[in-house]
Amino acid sequence: MQLNSLTNQTIALAGIAQAAALMDQLATTGTADPIALEASIGSILKIDSDSVVDVYGGLSGLKLGLEQMQTQMTGYRIPSHQQARYAASIVYLETKLSGNKDMLKTIQTGIARAKAQSEQFGILHENVIANLGDIYFNTVRTLAPPVMVNGEQEYLSRTDTTNKIRALLLAGVRSSLLWKQCGGARWKFLFHRKKIVTELQDLLKRV
Repeated sequence: MQLNSLTNQTIALAGIAQAAALMDQLATTGTADPIALEASIGSILKIDSDSVVDVYGGLSGLKLGLEQMQTQMTGYRIPSHQQARYAASIVYLETKLSGNKDMLKTIQTGIARAKAQSEQFGILHENVIANLGDIYFNTVRTLAPPVMVNGEQEYLSRTDTTNKIRALLLAGVRSSLLWKQCGGARWKFLFHRKKIVTELQDLLKRV
């Protein structure tokens, strides 16, 4: 499939934004948009896909991320400071991971096991989420200081919330890797903002 396109780069960026938004939802409310959560967690398990959008199970699963991206890039509403920080942390973690071939292999092996598990129990089963959270904790988390997640302690102290947040960090790193594979780069994000906003508007019309 043709990867290097602005459309694919925008979709992958929305994947990062969605992971960050879901982390914020979980930390502050204890719950998260179930459709977006399944799309983001599912993207980790999509090892082979026919298209970039198929990684997320279609555009409908990325609606939250596309909307968050549009909010952040147009300035119509004040974006969440926490979400922007989480997204930046995700991109930083991906840059640390991308050159570590041994760790990438370890992650791929773990994801293959989680994929088999999900086929038996479902993508959002607690065992699958815990498995993905452990993969993040034992690999990506070791590459940099821990990502500080701000929210309500009553939610952050729950194991199921912690596992989901860790799995979402892994999903965000997956999207960041995909963004790079599609030709994404920091300078493009900075200098092609208008083109990205136009692309977001077109994608949202298709949701």
